[in-house]
Amino acid sequence: MTDAPILRLDAISKSFGTVEALSDVSASIPSGSVVAVVGPNGSGKTTLIRILVGDLAETSGSVAYEGPEADRPIGYLPQNPTFRPGFTAAETLSFYSSLVDGSEPEPLLKRVGLAAAADRNVEALSGGMRQLLGIAQATVGDPPLVVLDEPASGLDPNMSANVFQTAAEMAGAGTTVLLSSHDLTLVEETADSVIVLARGTVAASGTVEELRATFDVDSLRGVLNAVVEDTGQVAVVGGNP
Repeated sequence: MTDAPILRLDAISKSFGTVEALSDVSASIPSGSVVAVVGPNGSGKTTLIRILVGDLAETSGSVAYEGPEADRPIGYLPQNPTFRPGFTAAETLSFYSSLVDGSEPEPLLKRVGLAAAADRNVEALSGGMRQLLGIAQATVGDPPLVVLDEPASGLDPNMSANVFQTAAEMAGAGTTVLLSSHDLTLVEETADSVIVLARGTVAASGTVEELRATFDVDSLRGVLNAVVEDTGQVAVVGGNP
């Protein structure tokens, strides 16, 4: 991890009609790190991520990519990735690669632990394996920043841990990983820094150690509970933010 930011968020706000989903969100995402966005349901996590990857326009504010030049600066895994049935994992990645740099699928599959499933049709993959294929798709073209929206959603504990381990290994190799998650234990074990959203605003941010010290608690869940108590937002974690 370096102090140089790869992404800057400046006073991001987003409204859907009369509903304000995000309000004055500012943050700096350091290069070569795992950054987690956490918060209760309805706190704006997915809305923020969709804005960061250009899938949704902000109402006001700005997002600035400040990383190295790349054919694909930002890779993205949506919360519920879908793949066309009838194609193998390798064929699926070959298709996405043909849109970017034409790279071979084998290294991508090996990176996420799916080398043995290269010839398996996507509809025959388990939920966890499809998530890993989604992460592989997000890394096509070696983007400097990979954004993962709830990458462990609906997975069993072992596969969830595997997904987070993959994210940590990517960061260790120099890729910045920004992810949202409601699995606070895995976030606590993996993330270099955390952004806590509540009611569409940044309620707190910093390393896990800094957040625990600030709120005088011994876990990230304690941090979130303290934030919820301060903001009055219902403490439901998980599902669609």
